[in-house]
Amino acid sequence: MPTVLIVHHTTSPAVEAMLDAVVAGARTDEVQGVDVVVRPALAATASDVLAADGYLLGTPANIGYMSGALKHFFDQVYYPCRAATARRPYGMFVHGNSDTSGAVRAIDGIATGMGWRRAYEPVTVVGPPSRADLDTCWELGATLAATLS
Repeated sequence: MPTVLIVHHTTSPAVEAMLDAVVAGARTDEVQGVDVVVRPALAATASDVLAADGYLLGTPANIGYMSGALKHFFDQVYYPCRAATARRPYGMFVHGNSDTSGAVRAIDGIATGMGWRRAYEPVTVVGPPSRADLDTCWELGATLAATLS
């Protein structure tokens, strides 16, 4: 069965709400035959990445960059997983209090280095997530899962 791996660093209620919406979308009844695995960024391993067929990455934008936890995840999996996971789809959700562009650029740069292909435009939210923002997060999860079904 294809697997979506959701790797996240949820340090605030805003990122937690976005994560919940992404997970709900990935697990929607509209998409059949896809397993959804959710791992905190500090607990996700190269084995998790190798076992998955697509990736959803969530982070706050901290001081203009992705969280240190998500960067640590990439540091741990980059070389062990790069060749074996090339061409797999990914998406991201990023929350910031003032800006998300540095975090998006960093994640895209590393994912490109891994050979992953972006399957959905980044979902970025500045300030409290609105209902429309959370609906877009749900769509992100559903869309990535559907690409694997």
